[in-house]
Amino acid sequence: MVAGLGGAFFTLVSTGAFGKNMTAGAGFIALAALIFGGFRPVGALLAALFFGFANTLAIYLSAIGSPVPSQFLNMLPYIATIVAVAGLVGRVRAPAADGKPYVKS
Repeated sequence: MVAGLGGAFFTLVSTGAFGKNMTAGAGFIALAALIFGGFRPVGALLAALFFGFANTLAIYLSAIGSPVPSQFLNMLPYIATIVAVAGLVGRVRAPAADGKPYVKS
């Protein structure tokens, strides 16, 4: 349900039309937020806020006329994602039921 709401947001609010590669890798950032948050809801929320801050910082710096080229500023959220997840290599474990089908008891 949340993924559907996210897709509706991108189509209706963010861009106003459906297009190929319209998310620009935001799904991978969402997965990184889940991993960076330790597979916990509050941790994932805080990680998403961190990645959202990096995205907003890139937009703000390009709007005020930073001497850094806009292509490098647009890379900021993705670089923050790589740095955050690379720092956790081997420390975060997936939930024990990851990949197992749900069987109602």
